[in-house]
Amino acid sequence: MSGQRADASLLAGELRVVLGQLLRRLREQTEGSDLTRSQSSVLSRLEREGSATATALARAEGVRQQSMAKIIHALQDAGLVSGSPDPNDGRKSLLSLTETAREQFRTGRRAKEDWLTNAIETSLSAEEIGQLSSSTELLRRLAQSL
Repeated sequence: MSGQRADASLLAGELRVVLGQLLRRLREQTEGSDLTRSQSSVLSRLEREGSATATALARAEGVRQQSMAKIIHALQDAGLVSGSPDPNDGRKSLLSLTETAREQFRTGRRAKEDWLTNAIETSLSAEEIGQLSSSTELLRRLAQSL
């Protein structure tokens, strides 16, 4: 392996570990949740992409429609998702986040950002904060690469 390739490989491994640790710390900042990963993933997708049918969600999440039906039922029982008739096909239902779910997203984001702000201010020097700021664009480009 060439030197540059080996360096990139080592960096990739380090980034995976460090970013995983950071994500775990951020998740710790929100109150405990009884939601499964699948349920959380569906809520995040609805927040990012807007209303969707159960069929579209199942396809996007890579699960069977029966599995998605169970996920949706649990989210509806928790008051986090509601359905309304699809204007394009009245036989289908469009699923959307409830205001309760939206408020949980807002509260969770605030808690995570408050923790991260405090960690940056107390753990890093002014120079290091500048370096971290410069690296966010590079991380964004990595996240958006194919």
